[in-house]
Amino acid sequence: METKGYTKETLAYEKASKRVKELKGFYGNLTSYCLVIPFLAALNLITSPGHLWFYWPMLGWGIGIVAHAVNVFGIGKEWEERKINELMDQERKNTKTL
Repeated sequence: METKGYTKETLAYEKASKRVKELKGFYGNLTSYCLVIPFLAALNLITSPGHLWFYWPMLGWGIGIVAHAVNVFGIGKEWEERKINELMDQERKNTKTL
């Protein structure tokens, strides 16, 4: 197994960069939702006010946004960090004993 020479600064930068990409993706999704759903509602109310269908995409996409938010801001982020650190520590111990 080849070990790359990452510094703490490089690892911190990569972690921060990944986090920014996650946040950017979530806020992009939320912005699209806030722009498209009112358009669909207006389109629905103009073309067929007797048959309301816009709430179906609103509901489906809304569920997707909630799932995305949980993933980004999420439940269990601290647990993930602890588990990653635990596994990395085990790997370091295993490499030292070899």
